[in-house]
Amino acid sequence: MIGFIVAGLVIGVLARLIKPGKQNLSVVATLLLGLAGSVIGGLVANLLGTGGIFELNVLGFIVAVVAAVLLIGVAEGVSGRSRNRA
Repeated sequence: MIGFIVAGLVIGVLARLIKPGKQNLSVVATLLLGLAGSVIGGLVANLLGTGGIFELNVLGFIVAVVAAVLLIGVAEGVSGRSRNRA
């Protein structure tokens, strides 16, 4: 479980480094988006038969980082819309 949290944080930080521009996300939001990305990466790797959902492998890691980048973009879009309305 601790390894899953650390992997989620690493994936979230990598996704924030890859995504251009400044992201207004907290460490907790980065962790949660990284965890969500790692679950998505694990699911894709499992569907492709390269490993289990919670097993760390190269394909799952790459998909997890890409998914986290996309999730950060979605989170920024949602938070940007709510700030513009206020």
